[in-house]
Amino acid sequence: MTIRRAHVRAALAGLPLALVLSLTGCAGKPAGTAAATAASGTSATSSASGTPSHGREQRIEVTFAHGKATGDTGRVQVAKGTAVTLVVTSDAADEVHLHGYDIEKELTPGTPATLQFTADVAGVFEVELHHAGTVLLRLQVS
Repeated sequence: MTIRRAHVRAALAGLPLALVLSLTGCAGKPAGTAAATAASGTSATSSASGTPSHGREQRIEVTFAHGKATGDTGRVQVAKGTAVTLVVTSDAADEVHLHGYDIEKELTPGTPATLQFTADVAGVFEVELHHAGTVLLRLQVS
């Protein structure tokens, strides 16, 4: 009987990890600076550096050109409840997708695409270019 309980406990212990992995959706290759963290520094109303905002608005900007992402890449922290404006510019046609929030927008080369949403779901969510299979950043909402 105790062996069964141990197996049940072990199976239940792995459920949170399985749930997180299933929610990440599309996997892609990390952007050139995906391992980097966002630069530190905050602003009372918004931040172009991708750091947490003490106000209720935050702007995040990423450019994808020649196969590399620049700007607010890596893990970008956002306070829960913040109104986020995510601006993505690409040198190629693609589709940007914010996982977890299921927001998608077509990208036209050279034209910024804007995704606006309220960061009301806590967690870490990838922002990915679907056709390129590239993760631009990971949005950490807490």
